[in-house]
Amino acid sequence: MDIRLPSLGEGADSGVVVNILVKEGDTVAKDQTIIELETDKAVGSIPSSAAGVVQKIKVNVGDKISAGAVILSIAETAGVAAAVPAAKPVVSVQRPAAGTAAATPRIPGIPVAAAPSVRKMASQLGIDLSLVPGSGHGGRIALEDLRAYIQNLMSLAAQPATAEKKPAPAKIDFAQYGPVLKKSLSSLRKTIAKRMGESWAVVPRVTQFDEADISGLNELRKKFAPAYEKQGAKLTLTVFAIKAVVAALKKHPIFNSSLDEVADEIVLKEYFHIGIAVDTEHGLMVPVIRDADKKTMLQLAKELDDLAGKTRDRKLTGDQMKGGSFTISNQGGIGSGAFTPIVNVPEVAILGLGRGALKPAVVAGKIEARLMMPVAISYDHRVADGGSAARFAVDLVAAFQNFDEKDVKI
Repeated sequence: MDIRLPSLGEGADSGVVVNILVKEGDTVAKDQTIIELETDKAVGSIPSSAAGVVQKIKVNVGDKISAGAVILSIAETAGVAAAVPAAKPVVSVQRPAAGTAAATPRIPGIPVAAAPSVRKMASQLGIDLSLVPGSGHGGRIALEDLRAYIQNLMSLAAQPATAEKKPAPAKIDFAQYGPVLKKSLSSLRKTIAKRMGESWAVVPRVTQFDEADISGLNELRKKFAPAYEKQGAKLTLTVFAIKAVVAALKKHPIFNSSLDEVADEIVLKEYFHIGIAVDTEHGLMVPVIRDADKKTMLQLAKELDDLAGKTRDRKLTGDQMKGGSFTISNQGGIGSGAFTPIVNVPEVAILGLGRGALKPAVVAGKIEARLMMPVAISYDHRVADGGSAARFAVDLVAAFQNFDEKDVKI
């Protein structure tokens, strides 16, 4: 019977014979590779569709043949045993393993080219040869290719499962374009960069935006600021923000939590330790006001002023920057508008406040100029969803807009 070239799959209808692996008089098994064929995009092995003894080879190396062309004729012999194990069809183009020669793409539906000894070793080790890049002619897999592939697998297995390789930073000579000044990164800046990078890489964050009418709050601040100054404290908007945040967190404890990835648990904190982002000439630092829910506005004002001073003078202790459950970043004093703060891990949320500005607003059916402050809440979407964040934002805005005078009065 004649053994013909099978269909080569989509996009390939012919190819050039690059290797003939049998000779006349040889006994071949069904699915044994008889020739290697090169198409426009790939080189692959062509198997025999039947078992028998080769009577006549009908092709030569270099011949271009199409699907259906006769490759060779065989005399079928009953009881011919399979000479080699049947090869699995390759259904995808594979990239070479690290450290090996570039592989030639393979023809879908056609077994890979490899010697019987290589196939036997791969079978014993449980390795799919379709995944091994071949360095031989037409992508033929040699024993060295299999060894290199195994070594690459061992190297990958030795790496941490969660390790993600970052591309090496490129060295750029900026001075070639003009004058430059160079300044070494301080230890603090390196720490900030590391923590912000980790947060950005780990936390799938969403930012919820809103506005708070702080016209009433600002009037209270102006009214009671002199009394606070007599007590050696400054009644700033951040003091109001701490009280508003605590009130909202009590209603929405999910934003006062942390995600324990080791135990697969959400840790809901029953304490309210509020971190305050402080801008210094050395970089951003976040001292923590502990048990903010148990302190008066005057106590908060004094502690905030004390911590801010120590932060700018670099006199904070390590413990004074640990254990926060929620962070506030207020850029309003600088004059900034809305922004998207980065979650201060392991916390799950952070509040960003911008500059209050007079805007027209409808109050009791009339248009009035109101002092509106942009509010932005960034949160970890692994822990909280959009609905929860929206409700938290609504209650937080309400807390800003409905301060009771007795809570401010000394």
